[in-house]
Amino acid sequence: MKTKAAVLHDPHKPFEIEELELDGPREGEVLIKYTAAGLCHSDLHLIDNDLVPRFPIVGGHEGAGIIEEVGPGVTKVKPGDHVVCSFIPNCGTCRYCATGRSNLCDMGATILDGHMPDGSFRFHRGGTDYGAMCMLGTFAERATISQHSLVKVDDWLPLETAVLVGCGVPTGWGTANYSGGVKAGDTVVVYGIGGIGINAVQGAAHAGALNVVVVDPVAFKRETALKLGATHAFASADEALAKIAELTWGQMADQALITVGTVDEDVVTQAFNAVGKGGTVVITGLANPEKLTVHVSGGVMTLFEKTIKGSLFGSANPQYDIVRILRLYQAGAIKLDELVTRRYTLDQVNEGYQDLRDGKNIRGVLMHSVN
Repeated sequence: MKTKAAVLHDPHKPFEIEELELDGPREGEVLIKYTAAGLCHSDLHLIDNDLVPRFPIVGGHEGAGIIEEVGPGVTKVKPGDHVVCSFIPNCGTCRYCATGRSNLCDMGATILDGHMPDGSFRFHRGGTDYGAMCMLGTFAERATISQHSLVKVDDWLPLETAVLVGCGVPTGWGTANYSGGVKAGDTVVVYGIGGIGINAVQGAAHAGALNVVVVDPVAFKRETALKLGATHAFASADEALAKIAELTWGQMADQALITVGTVDEDVVTQAFNAVGKGGTVVITGLANPEKLTVHVSGGVMTLFEKTIKGSLFGSANPQYDIVRILRLYQAGAIKLDELVTRRYTLDQVNEGYQDLRDGKNIRGVLMHSVN
């Protein structure tokens, strides 16, 4: 069949809307009709050349939709099922899945190449193979993807809201609860209030943090954070540092969570200085892997037993935590509807990303309208 999609051909170039040929599902694969896709900063990293994929590639890695067809051997879903996609596939049998770390599944090795684990592609045009971001390509109206990239969800949930739990929500939530280990009474500082940072705020508040301090230069984002669990909000790291010292009588923060769009040395240093003895710095935001962005005193790290760690998908388990967070949403314990600032059509994808760059959105959602 044919499907319309937003495609990147080169870095520093906008998405192009094209009609592509789409192969049907093979062994262990499904055909999905996407309903919605989240506009996440990670796709901007492809444009900005911070992450280098194989071009051409269909963008989008946060998606939700309805299963239209299943290939041989598919046992997780059937046609008509509503699903949320996990940007990290999880096979269930590799070393990492088998030890409870499915966010590090070996199937994730090809997410920037955009092909299936066997090296084959499902999108094509004019004899050229097109990859799919994170093996998903949610900026296409339809896609053929692995059953290991899917989580079945209740069909009464609005997919345009449930889509958020495919990446940004569990990544932020888990950054606080899993990677950061936030506990009741802790003081937490969050750097960057976008689609991930706002959920680190919600996660820290839900864990019972006494103080949730946020740092973001955009007033709208600070205001939103204060509505969703933050106790204090500042435009600069220096202002936040002074307040943290005051709130803790000089003991400083227990956790510093870095969820900015692009991580640099400055924010890592600020976060390191903001935590006290035994404190933990969690780096969830991305940067060009070739750039060295962690430069701190090893002596201070040793003497104060500070920890700096990375976090992928918030150290969450896609199969469990996507459903868990949706249950919390249904119970009113986590906000999802309030995260969506604006919705866009597929043809407006570049406008949506410009709005993200301009700090206008907590989360933009791209809505597909296909027959």
